[in-house]
Amino acid sequence: MIESWDVVAGSKIGKPVHVYTRSDSCGAAASWAKYLGNKKQEDLKGVGIYGDPGLIDAAKKDPIGIGYGNFSFLFTRDGTVLKGVKLVPIDSNENGIADPDEVYENREAAIKGIRSGRYPATRKNYFFVKGKPQGLVKEFIKFALSDEGARIVDEAGTSLPILKEEREKVLKSLD
Repeated sequence: MIESWDVVAGSKIGKPVHVYTRSDSCGAAASWAKYLGNKKQEDLKGVGIYGDPGLIDAAKKDPIGIGYGNFSFLFTRDGTVLKGVKLVPIDSNENGIADPDEVYENREAAIKGIRSGRYPATRKNYFFVKGKPQGLVKEFIKFALSDEGARIVDEAGTSLPILKEEREKVLKSLD
């Protein structure tokens, strides 16, 4: 684990890295644990903070702090990055630098990076049902995966809508 900003900056900063992580069970922490090569959320080290807003606020207020959050909590309604938040690039091609297409200044650029595979720390959300969906459950899933459902998800900004091809594949599997 990197404990000093000296390692990150490649020069003498003389400051420790303050890591913030989620104290409550959540998909974002589980995804980061997996991406970082850990087995589970409990393997992540750092100061435990409850919820995305709390974690983001703690990291924002700490000039040497770093944390993570679910996609929807990092952007304003107009797609700009929250004031005081800096999205840390992931060197996905491992060339030792943050290339321009690895730096995301707004929601649209981040979506493009995720969709292209340049931003690798992602996860999908799923519906879990007992048996094959029927009745209202099936109708809800069909609506959620419809063009209108995808539009609502995109407009709400809480997640990325599933691409049309993927949605159609899941919809076919319901029949």
